[in-house]
Amino acid sequence: MSSQYLKIGFLASSSGSSARAVTAAMEAGELAGQAVLMVSNNKSAAALDFARAHGMAALCIPTKDDPDGADAKIAATMAEHGVELIVMSGYLRRLGPKTLARYAGRILNIHPGPLPDFGGEGMYGRRVHEAVLAAGVPQSGIVIHLVDEEYDHGAPVARKSIPVMAADTAETLEARVRAAEPGFFVETLQKLARGELQLPQDAATH
Repeated sequence: MSSQYLKIGFLASSSGSSARAVTAAMEAGELAGQAVLMVSNNKSAAALDFARAHGMAALCIPTKDDPDGADAKIAATMAEHGVELIVMSGYLRRLGPKTLARYAGRILNIHPGPLPDFGGEGMYGRRVHEAVLAAGVPQSGIVIHLVDEEYDHGAPVARKSIPVMAADTAETLEARVRAAEPGFFVETLQKLARGELQLPQDAATH
């Protein structure tokens, strides 16, 4: 399996913690690739300031008033900057058909719980951890998956188990999962770059 150089564009709504970890790994020479673009739907997102400070193009594309226009602009802007792989880092908006079509099979998201049991519309943040605890399962986890038109539905790329402790609350489980997410994203991208992991090939029709 051949290695590859990843040209990554990020989507973030807030701080973009995974985007920060991925960028740091690239700057340290631990990940073969370049972070070329940060897009946020939130003009005050700290991720935009981070991106500018690290030499990335940074752009706010609001989605609320004109989601179709925003979709077209996201797809076009990613392409203009030569983005080959989109990494969603806490981006709290559903992607539109133009972006999904142009980057089919090349958009990655991270979900803070086991899929498919603890995913879907409305299942984000602490709600996921509350549901995991309510179900009484012994393991939670992190899933990096491809993005399609349905929430948390795209083909899984990598999974990491996170044990549920007897004394866990939603807050403590959330904190432990959140702390593990950035490093797991970096690890998964490293495997992709080295050719040790392949993106699912049926993504466009999944």
